[in-house]
Amino acid sequence: MSKADEKYMRAALREAKKAYALEEVPIGCVIVRDEKIIARGYNRRNTDKNTLAHAELTAIKKAAKKCGDWRLEDCTMYITLEPCPMCAGAIVQSRMKRVVLAAMNPKAGCAGSVLNLLQMQGFNHQVEIERGILEEECSGMLSNFFKELRGKKKKA
Repeated sequence: MSKADEKYMRAALREAKKAYALEEVPIGCVIVRDEKIIARGYNRRNTDKNTLAHAELTAIKKAAKKCGDWRLEDCTMYITLEPCPMCAGAIVQSRMKRVVLAAMNPKAGCAGSVLNLLQMQGFNHQVEIERGILEEECSGMLSNFFKELRGKKKKA
């Protein structure tokens, strides 16, 4: 793990904490270009009542606007949880160069857990993947969130 990868994953973790504060699944991400964060996103599905309000999609939209192009070929995305199929598809479509992941998602992850859409040879673009950066910290936050959610549901 490089110091830069840890630094940017900590920024993604801060985004995830924003989702947690909204009682959303705490997933955050940042997109980096030329060693600078150009976009941030966090999960807002319930808050916005929008299936598409995932951290990755929000960040991709902001990065494309900032770059003035939908192609993010020279960018790296840092995500606290392995992307779902929708987000993995958007990452491939954006031509993201590299994705750095914290926690894997064995039930819905599409960067190696259930599928690996980011590196399918049949697609015209494959994404470099780095896994396990701040994994314990990000997994712990997710575990705590779901433990609290189960507790609230039990009380209700």
